[in-house]
Amino acid sequence: MKTYTLTINGKRTTIEAEPDTPMLWVIRDYAGLKGTKFGCGMGLCGACTIHLDGQPVRSCQTPVSTVKATSKITTIEGISANIDHVVQKAWIQEQVPQCGYCQSGQIMSAVALLKSNPNPTDDDIDAYMAGNICRCGTYNRIRKAIHSAAATLKTEAGTVKKSPKQASR
Repeated sequence: MKTYTLTINGKRTTIEAEPDTPMLWVIRDYAGLKGTKFGCGMGLCGACTIHLDGQPVRSCQTPVSTVKATSKITTIEGISANIDHVVQKAWIQEQVPQCGYCQSGQIMSAVALLKSNPNPTDDDIDAYMAGNICRCGTYNRIRKAIHSAAATLKTEAGTVKKSPKQASR
C-alpha cells in the first residue's frame, strides 16, 4: 500500500491504496462518492467518466499511481452540489434520464464537450459522446439536452460579457 494525496472536487484527500487501484474505486470506496458508476470495467461504456485536470477520463482504467498530486479530479458530485449546473438542468428539462445508470458519465462527457466546443453540431456531439453508452437509448434526448445547454451557456455568456453601455442599448 502507498499513500496518495489527491484533490477530489476541490477537497484534499489522503488515502492508502495499491498503486494499481483504479480511480473508480478510490472515488467510490475511499472518498465515499458514489455518483461515479461502474459499468463495464474496460473503459468502453463511459459510466465511470470523471474529469482529470479538466479532461474526461475513464476512472475504471486510470490507476491511482498515474494521478499527480497536483491534479484536479472532478466527479459528478463536483459539477454542482445543488444540481444547478446548466447541463444538469438541460438533462432534467429534456427528460434524458430513464434508468439513470449512465447519466453521471454522460453528463461529465457533455460538460467536457461544451468546454472544448461551446457550439457543437449534431455530428460533433455524436462523435464526442460515442464512448458513452446508454442502454435505454436516449441518444436523441442527450443530443437535444447538449444543444439546450449550449444555447443557455451562450445566452449567459452574452449577458455576462455586455458592458454597461451595451446593456443600455
